[in-house]
Amino acid sequence: MTGYPHQDTLRAVFLEARTHFAWQEREVSDDLLRDIWDIARMGPTSTNGSPMRVVFVKSKAAKERLLKGLKPGNVDKTMAAPVTAITGFDLEFFERFDKLAPYALDRIAAYRDDPDLAYRAAFRNATLQAAYFMIVARAKGLDCGPMSGFLHDVVDEAFFASTSVKSNFLINLGYGDPSVLFPRQYRFAFDEACLIM
Repeated sequence: MTGYPHQDTLRAVFLEARTHFAWQEREVSDDLLRDIWDIARMGPTSTNGSPMRVVFVKSKAAKERLLKGLKPGNVDKTMAAPVTAITGFDLEFFERFDKLAPYALDRIAAYRDDPDLAYRAAFRNATLQAAYFMIVARAKGLDCGPMSGFLHDVVDEAFFASTSVKSNFLINLGYGDPSVLFPRQYRFAFDEACLIM
């Protein structure tokens, strides 16, 4: 498989992809969101724990619920986005090991007994899953606008009340308007951030 992945894919996913904050008036179908999930869920997580949970905010009513938890600088771009994915992490992800990791049932007690261990595992792996989701979304032709400028307690109460799920970050999804993008910012070169030992 020489040359895999294809250079066009790398351009779409990383090299030419940008964080978007202005959106074209184009719908994002439920089928596309399902398709992205079905691919992204295959990315690795510790013990196959799969702690990420997502609420896709599309309707006017759901956007109004989300609005209450947004910080001012993120209101306009979020309200204009066709979809906002609220990514969260389930603090009780390990309770699904009977289905996800039947070989690891002996680990459930350790997570039950150590909430900090469970929190760190849930947060880390759900963040990985959210990154997988963005990569697949880009590969499928969508643009992404991830952000953390919101009030977690307000969003959790509005969307995850009476559950073991906590919000992680938001991802605006749609077809971005490239005409308003500013030049790409600097990224560290290998020698500025990496060591080979």
